[in-house]
Amino acid sequence: MRIPRELEKLMVFGYFLCLDAFLYVFTLLPLRVLLALIRFITLPCCGLSDRRVLQPAQVCDILKGVILVICYFMMHYVDYSMMYHLIRGQSVIKLYIIYNMLEVADRLFSSFGQDILDALYWTATEPKERKTAHIGVIPHFFMAVLYVFLHAILILVQATTLNVAFNSHNKSLLTIMMSNNFVEIKGSVFKKFEKNNLFQMSNSDIKERFTNYMLLLIVCLRNMEQFSWNPDHLWVLFPDVCMVIASEIAVDIVKHAFITKFNDITADVYSEYRASLAFELVSSRQKNAYTDYSDSVSRRMGFIPLPLAVLLIRVVTSSIKVQGVLAYTCVLLFYFGLITLKVLNSIILLGKSCKYVKEAKMEEKLFQTPPASTPGKPQTKSQSKCKQTQGLPTDENSSASSVTSQPVFQTKSAPTLLVTSNSDEFLTTPDEEDKDITQENSELKHRSAKKDLLEIDRFTICGNRID
Repeated sequence: MRIPRELEKLMVFGYFLCLDAFLYVFTLLPLRVLLALIRFITLPCCGLSDRRVLQPAQVCDILKGVILVICYFMMHYVDYSMMYHLIRGQSVIKLYIIYNMLEVADRLFSSFGQDILDALYWTATEPKERKTAHIGVIPHFFMAVLYVFLHAILILVQATTLNVAFNSHNKSLLTIMMSNNFVEIKGSVFKKFEKNNLFQMSNSDIKERFTNYMLLLIVCLRNMEQFSWNPDHLWVLFPDVCMVIASEIAVDIVKHAFITKFNDITADVYSEYRASLAFELVSSRQKNAYTDYSDSVSRRMGFIPLPLAVLLIRVVTSSIKVQGVLAYTCVLLFYFGLITLKVLNSIILLGKSCKYVKEAKMEEKLFQTPPASTPGKPQTKSQSKCKQTQGLPTDENSSASSVTSQPVFQTKSAPTLLVTSNSDEFLTTPDEEDKDITQENSELKHRSAKKDLLEIDRFTICGNRID
């Protein structure tokens, strides 16, 4: 009975983490792109003081902004009305199958989307002295644009299918789509889960819930536009929206309750998961952090904000017509309101995260270097690679004053250190049948099994680990 309360605490915390990464695209990213362009334009007047024209983080910001702008104009060639009537003309069973296929495709797109963007950031910020062994910046850039555009279209088709379900007369399609959530219980409850696998599934549920809320927002915007923003129609949509949200929450509660029951996992594990996410947030706010938090959220939860942001901007600009000085003033005030919400959300999240880290007694790990070889075991090849990675030059990072100015291409180095050392511990730990096992190694194995979840593999398919 404690599962719903503890699970919802984790879900709410994770939801606001995703919201923080999503608001970054609309609020701070345009300002950072503007500052980077000002630096690039005024550089001949100021003189080239260092080796780089732009800092690596500024290059990544410009790339994100250019991808957003290009994909936004490409979305103008997608006819939403034709797509809506094409989907509406299909039978209910066809739409049910299409919606299931879209969910699978969304997970597959999310699995390699962040890798495409990371490859682009690394290629664009790679030091000139290194010999390039890849295809170059321009092909990576076109791959990233194509990915964001296709993923945005996929989310648009999902939102259109949901809109058709809302507007159907007998609500049979909406009922079938809601029952699809209960099929998820059958696929996960009767499987064996460990703490790490449950953590990854919880992250996937957080991302799925946030995406569903954004889809519902898009559906409401499109419907309100069709009814000339009549407030009475919002109350017509309200019961269906509540029904979809309630079914999603109920399915998550039942699924997690029975998974923890069958696998003998206590409800306290969700506070550990929350402390693990909080630790990532606190560590990413340090000056010597490897990544900003939006990239960390993307890897941990499989949430990539760029395609969803492109789609939301396209829907909002097509639904709301801005004309006159007063309208532009309202848009400017709304933008300042979003910036205020982003800053307040970040401050509250950071304060809560510090509280959760202290409660879990994980403060000392913020200042620890990545672990070296395990005591009593020879140093493996992967661990020696970790030491070499730890000794990379940091002349570009030392001049930064905040985590957002760190080069994004280093995002893989920090997780790899932790993941590799953890996997080596598990792979090199002998079985219990071996007679030469010492008491120290057995205690080490016991401790590693009960570790916090900071060292698990982050490169997963939407939280589902591949062994």
